[in-house]
Amino acid sequence: MVQIAARLLAQEGPEAMSTRRIATEAGTSTMAVYTHFGSMSGLVREIVHEGFGRLRHYFERLVPTDDPVADLALYGRAYRHTATSAPHLYSVMFGGLSLAGFELTEEDRQYGRFMLVPVVECSARCIAAGRFTAGDEMVVAHHMWLGMHGLAALEIGGYLIDPCDADRSFETQLVTLMVGEGDTAEAATEAVRRSAERFPREILREEAVEEEVTPPGTRVG
Repeated sequence: MVQIAARLLAQEGPEAMSTRRIATEAGTSTMAVYTHFGSMSGLVREIVHEGFGRLRHYFERLVPTDDPVADLALYGRAYRHTATSAPHLYSVMFGGLSLAGFELTEEDRQYGRFMLVPVVECSARCIAAGRFTAGDEMVVAHHMWLGMHGLAALEIGGYLIDPCDADRSFETQLVTLMVGEGDTAEAATEAVRRSAERFPREILREEAVEEEVTPPGTRVG
């Protein structure tokens, strides 16, 4: 039911989120929603975790290389794809859309913060390699998160148009972020270019996988 609800939310929006619709597609009764989740709000909480599971799924596809800055840019691409391929789901994950009276708890937010761990580790590699100025890798990772989240929100909202459309803004934002952390403009530009080449074969892979709302077995803890 969680995966069905997440798919409906991602593909059709909040109007598809009814106990009757979810139960029908799951081949069960509406009472099952309350039996397993206590309420629609409880089901929405599970959807939030499934949404972050999808982000984790894409992050885990990244294979670290000897260019940690390109790896970091690739995490940015995975984040953007997660957001823009399922904007309704993304909005619920970060509290931008309220469903069935659901509100994020500190535990929910901590669950989301956990997804930043590989980005922190990659930021540390960028610092260790001398590409970024010595500092706190947690802060670097948060700079990346802030930049990607802000851009994704504007892209989903339809605010990024020519001459600063979403693609152009995203590519230049990645370079600017890397340079801001201490990389040279030339090295950062090349790293971002490499990440673009890697994205379809390393993160997306098969089209069928890209279309999944929540790959099975992705939830942690």
